[in-house]
Amino acid sequence: MTMVGEESGSLSGMPSIDTGTLLSVISLLIIAYVVTRVISFLLTAFSEKVGKYRIKIKMLLPILKFSIYGYTVYYIMAKLLEVSAQELILFGGLLGAAIGFGLKDLFADLIGGIIIVFEKPYQIGDKIRVGDQYGEVNDIGIRATTITTPDDNYVSIPNYVIFTQSVSSANIGNSEMMVVTDIFLEHGSDMKIARKLLKEAVVTSRFVYMSEKHPITILTKDFPFYIRLRAKAYTRDLRYEFNFESDVSSRAWKELKKKGIKPPGANLIDSSSMPDQRDR
Repeated sequence: MTMVGEESGSLSGMPSIDTGTLLSVISLLIIAYVVTRVISFLLTAFSEKVGKYRIKIKMLLPILKFSIYGYTVYYIMAKLLEVSAQELILFGGLLGAAIGFGLKDLFADLIGGIIIVFEKPYQIGDKIRVGDQYGEVNDIGIRATTITTPDDNYVSIPNYVIFTQSVSSANIGNSEMMVVTDIFLEHGSDMKIARKLLKEAVVTSRFVYMSEKHPITILTKDFPFYIRLRAKAYTRDLRYEFNFESDVSSRAWKELKKKGIKPPGANLIDSSSMPDQRDR
């Protein structure tokens, strides 16, 4: 009986959540949300003005977001609710049960978000491909990563996807990015001239970025009904990816036609061999 009484006393000593405490918890969560939104807006606006350092500054966003929400939850649990070690164990058991009964995806998203922030398989500002989706990373949230596709669609990708699918990053946190431009020519074309003209189109493009670590490569490959001439070069800003490809292709073809170099006949190019700008 004594043990029962002591147990009852310990249970009665657990902090109660009155209306004031509940309002304080809600207020803190709202404040944390507003603060993260304001910081995100200010950092994003600032990052757009600093050019090549844009991606590095934007990568601070998910770190700050997780830090603010993490500290807020800690403060609520430790200061407002005065949760003891035993109660934390109880809470952990309840949380585990909740995860088992349907919150496992949300929990996986949370863990995935933490892994993305610290291991950095991709960062805000990167061009990434996840499954069939390709685009620029706008935000890495607690639940999902959002990207903007080349068609200007806004796509939300659950963070847990990094556990189930491969993720490719075209620039890995850098502002410059490799762009592949393919030109298809008929057999018998003067490839020496064609290679020279394509390289000149790349070198003279206003979007190109060249350095010792960022060379220009011109490659050729024979196929049964045509020759593929490929230029691999870097653009100075990943947002110019398609502008760079279009600029090089259009100016190269203008000069190639002057030299009498033609594309292969109709219906001879196998679409499966066409390059995907998302594959590097």
